[in-house]
Amino acid sequence: MRRLKLKLNNCYGIKKLEYIFNFSETGNTFAIYAPNGVMKTSFAKTFNDVSNGATSSDMMFSKRETTRELKNEDDKDISEKEVFVIEPYNQDFRSEKISTLLVNKALKENYDRTYLNIEAEKDKLLIELKSLSGLRDKIEEEISYAFTSEPDRFFDSLVRIEKEILDETEPLYSDILYKAVYNEKTLAFLRTKDFQKKIEQYIRKYDELIEGSKYFKRGVFNHNNASIIAKSLMDNGFFKANHSLFLNTKSEKNEIHTQEELEKVIEDEKEAILNNKELLAAFEELDNKLKANKELREFRDYLLLNQKILPELNNLESFRQKLWLSYLKTRKEFYFNLLGVYSRGKDELNKIIKRAKTETTHWINVIRIFNERFSVPFKLEMVNQEDVILKKDVPSIDFVFSDSKEEVRVDKSKLLNVLSSGEKRALYILNIIFEVEARKEEKQETLFIVDDVADSFDYKNKYAIIEYLMDISESEIFKQIILTHNFDFFRTISSRFVRREQCLITDKTDEGLELREAPYLRSPFKHMKKHLEKEIMLIAAMPFARNIVEYTKGTEDVDYLKLTSMLHIKEDTANICKKDLLKVYENVLSYKPETITDESKKIVEIIFENADRCCKSAECMDLENKIVLSIAIRLKAECFIINRICPAEEIHKNQTRQLIEQYKKKYSDNKEEQHNVKTLELVNLMTPENIHINSFMYEPILDMSEIHLKKLYNDLNGMMESSVK
Repeated sequence: MRRLKLKLNNCYGIKKLEYIFNFSETGNTFAIYAPNGVMKTSFAKTFNDVSNGATSSDMMFSKRETTRELKNEDDKDISEKEVFVIEPYNQDFRSEKISTLLVNKALKENYDRTYLNIEAEKDKLLIELKSLSGLRDKIEEEISYAFTSEPDRFFDSLVRIEKEILDETEPLYSDILYKAVYNEKTLAFLRTKDFQKKIEQYIRKYDELIEGSKYFKRGVFNHNNASIIAKSLMDNGFFKANHSLFLNTKSEKNEIHTQEELEKVIEDEKEAILNNKELLAAFEELDNKLKANKELREFRDYLLLNQKILPELNNLESFRQKLWLSYLKTRKEFYFNLLGVYSRGKDELNKIIKRAKTETTHWINVIRIFNERFSVPFKLEMVNQEDVILKKDVPSIDFVFSDSKEEVRVDKSKLLNVLSSGEKRALYILNIIFEVEARKEEKQETLFIVDDVADSFDYKNKYAIIEYLMDISESEIFKQIILTHNFDFFRTISSRFVRREQCLITDKTDEGLELREAPYLRSPFKHMKKHLEKEIMLIAAMPFARNIVEYTKGTEDVDYLKLTSMLHIKEDTANICKKDLLKVYENVLSYKPETITDESKKIVEIIFENADRCCKSAECMDLENKIVLSIAIRLKAECFIINRICPAEEIHKNQTRQLIEQYKKKYSDNKEEQHNVKTLELVNLMTPENIHINSFMYEPILDMSEIHLKKLYNDLNGMMESSVK
């Protein structure tokens, strides 16, 4: 992107804004200064819509037609992926691109091939297990938890149970649905003390009956085993081959010649046990407990059809394992296919992990940038580089909090409880760095809209952010538009890396907004001195000139006193003319115009004329306008007070403040004067720094909206008119 053609109408309060941002190799960053409430947030929000593929609108005037055109040098629309908005602060933001920084491309591709082979076989097994267990999802977690008591060790679990899958025992419970037992409401009931007591009574009686059975033996051969053996003999043609078997009792041997005979013996023995009166009574007590609600009644119905699982319900963790073993035994082919691919791929994955651990990654570089540049009471360390590859975890970091004596590792939530707002913002910047570096690695051309990201930081961290923004500006694939309402920050980035002609300020007109090249980036006083032929510059330079005299000659110097009489109402104020001010400038600034017009014109008159002109003009960011308005406001306020209270003696220090205090004291109990008192308090609040401005600290007045000064000046005019009446 070499050019951005911008056309906005009715976008979140921006009535109209058109501008062409021409980027170049030496100037791929623009900076825009705009006071609060003018356009900064609306501008960022509009670009955020672009990055999210959303439409823009005017929130207050929703019926107004919105235009949003963002086109490049080829007159094509800027795409979503080409725009990224860096907000002032977003605690929840986390870059989705972090994992792309973890390993180099070759390692990642090698890993992906190996991992995808494993995933393909795993998916085949999971499909089979879904139908057997009745679960739709989280099968991996359930198996992992069953055999390791942890939710994220699926493959460890499969390796651990290989011997059980290989043994010759039959799967007893492959026909039982896992979800019928292991669901939230059923488990809550099965784990109650009352149920556990009832099930123990049932199992005790069941074990007694098995122990007294002719053919069954507790823990070795029960009716479930017998039924499975009968089925296996039938499936393998045992009786068709004219074989027979013996069932031994304590006193005799019973020879079985047919499948029907075996099934009848097993069924008769099972019925004798399950229809035992005492066992039935124990089951009845369980049955009564299972009628409490719909979910438990469904489980009761399932138990009636599958009473063989009753003896297992006193040890739910053991039964959980038996269920999964039964399922896997019936799907051995899928299980061993996955285990084989995993075993072969694991060695390759381990090699990748080992190499990934040893190489310096972009991810580590991000942490290094943060640790070296930002001043916070903690350091960052990467902790799970290999897990990100093997287990597809999101990369994470450890926070090492320290003071002068020791260090301690803390989790992020605990850390956030002790950090200042500025330190929390630093963590947000960390995620921004991840996003930027990931886009750099992907070679993704990006326009970054940076919305006052350094606001509320201390100076050291503010300069760390400026340094990183400068890093961004040095990339050929990145462009930036940096927005700020802080002129000090604006001036700093202009001196570091943003070209002067690409530093813009915002003017507000009746039609909308206009962007123009910013003045005052180096020294506003030099700019004013070059244009003293203009009355507004002549007046605006007065505080600077007085400041120079104060530093060089002191406050008793005649020129200092003369300038003070122009900035405050003194005995000689009304008689000071333009030629008197020019004489001071000749002494102080070595300024002498070639021709002088209106030299007898009174300074107070010039001040008020220019203040009136400022009030009628469109709002702009010109420093001279704000200084002249501030001077005029102070003079109007002092005139008003002096005419009302007639102070007995001249005030030599903090004149405006002293006069306002005297006025408040005199009229503190007069309700009709309270509006005037509040207006005068605003004079004291808004103008002192503006009158005593100097060439080193002029930013505060630029950050102040001209609207407030205009309103205050007009309010004072109204007060004076009412006072005369």
